[in-house]
Amino acid sequence: MPSRPTPFAGSERIAVLNLCVDYHGVVAVHEASLHLDAGTICALVGMNGAGKSTLFKALMGFVRPSAGSIAINGLPLRQARRARAVAYVPQTESVDWNFPVNVQEVVMMGRYGSMNLLRIPRPVDREAVREALERVDLWPLRHRQIGALSGGQRKRAFLARALAQGASVMLLDEPFNGVDIRTEKLMIELFEQFRREGRTLMISTHDLAHVTSFCDQVVLINKTVLAYGETSSVFTSENLALTFGGLRLEGEPAVDFDPHQAP
Repeated sequence: MPSRPTPFAGSERIAVLNLCVDYHGVVAVHEASLHLDAGTICALVGMNGAGKSTLFKALMGFVRPSAGSIAINGLPLRQARRARAVAYVPQTESVDWNFPVNVQEVVMMGRYGSMNLLRIPRPVDREAVREALERVDLWPLRHRQIGALSGGQRKRAFLARALAQGASVMLLDEPFNGVDIRTEKLMIELFEQFRREGRTLMISTHDLAHVTSFCDQVVLINKTVLAYGETSSVFTSENLALTFGGLRLEGEPAVDFDPHQAP
């Protein structure tokens, strides 16, 4: 597929400074900072309970930080949300698959923020949905009930919803869980297209092979951002030991580190 023109102007996509999020007095994320430019695919890596989901929720405005700041495309988060600049692609396990909607209707939900109160689709909305479904190779299945899709097809449907929204920032929660090889290959090809278009993707993943195969940058998190930057410089045994404890990359010496003793 030929490269599309870059539609998103500006270089800065995500700026997080000293972000803190507490749940009823329990620290979920503490003084986390990171910066991502346009046209970046960034892996978000950490153990379960390390704060990955909380960081995503904060970037979407679903939780209120107790301190710190978030800017998207140089705008305060509230303004960026009004502009529909951030899209979230959830883990599909959290979805009610018996809900009586078809694939096209699910993708149309990505256009709701651009519609009037009656949510009557305009030609521009229908065209955005059509283009999104064609890009993820689901247009022939547009009338199928969402629960009737395979696991990989469901992932692509929610990716199409984010595409239809027109967001310049996409947050993807474990997008490769439960997908077949064909879907994984298609999704990686799409992610690389999005990068060329100037979008920024942050992908939460437990598959470390994906980090080195196509991600430009990585954020390592364990209640705070331990390290972030170019994958080649950040994705080291020492940093992984801080993140997971004792993990090492092939060919590098083991680093014994108890994450509970981290400074």
